[in-house]
Amino acid sequence: MQIQAALAGFLVQLDADGRSPHTKGQYQRHVTSLITWLNDHGHPTTVAKLGPELLAKFFSDDATQTSCRGGRKKASSANAMRTSLRCFACWMHDAGYVAANPARLLRRARCAAPPPKALHVDEQQRLLQVLATASGPAALRDRMLIELLLGAGLRIGSAIAINIEDIDFDHAEVSLRTTKGDRPTNTVLPRHLVSSLRTFLGERREGPVFRVADRRVSLRHMQRRLATWFKVANIVGKSAHSLRHSFATGLLAKTGDIRLVQSALGHASIVSTTIYVGADRDKLRQAVGA
Repeated sequence: MQIQAALAGFLVQLDADGRSPHTKGQYQRHVTSLITWLNDHGHPTTVAKLGPELLAKFFSDDATQTSCRGGRKKASSANAMRTSLRCFACWMHDAGYVAANPARLLRRARCAAPPPKALHVDEQQRLLQVLATASGPAALRDRMLIELLLGAGLRIGSAIAINIEDIDFDHAEVSLRTTKGDRPTNTVLPRHLVSSLRTFLGERREGPVFRVADRRVSLRHMQRRLATWFKVANIVGKSAHSLRHSFATGLLAKTGDIRLVQSALGHASIVSTTIYVGADRDKLRQAVGA
């Protein structure tokens, strides 16, 4: 069996397992990179010939270690590819296509998670000030979205998927339709956000909260819009997800309760939340007199 044929079966299995399109796309890209490398170097592309030595040569090759932008890949990026190929190889072994797991010797590189890129308080103020002086329905929509991401810590994909019917204005809660891992989640909203949402929505009682014309705004469009606002506010090296990080670091600094932050962010594991411990740079600056 050719590796390409095995990949097709693996993708069907990922579909059956309910894996997200993003996960499937990443696995497909990584396995395809291996197939391309095998072809370019004259190696066999059958599953029977794929073994630990060949995978080691693939990962030690300069082409594999170089990012698309030039320079060496980050350890986290290389680890993502290792994980993809380990999962693929394990599936081939479990499915009976190979006698032994060809990735059995492959290990992830040791690396620490990068610190969360939260916005400093002055950056948050600049961003909100820029939006406060902007006019037009698109600017009002963008401001409401940014206030929601900062005030409730939602992922941008979850926020733009909200319908008006999902919001419980009386109890200051919102039911999220789209979440990481597709886990049903109810999020508590600050009272000032509830008031802002009422004003923003006006007479509307149903349909998407965030729209362009008469349809739901797309994730890609809002990512571009937010990147533009960041640029206008002279905020460098941050993204829409930085607003979620800002909410989390602020909540932890205010409460000191990591479990509370886990619940607010909807993390399945406390391990995901621990990246915010020690992330309060402003408190560190005050402590050292910076």
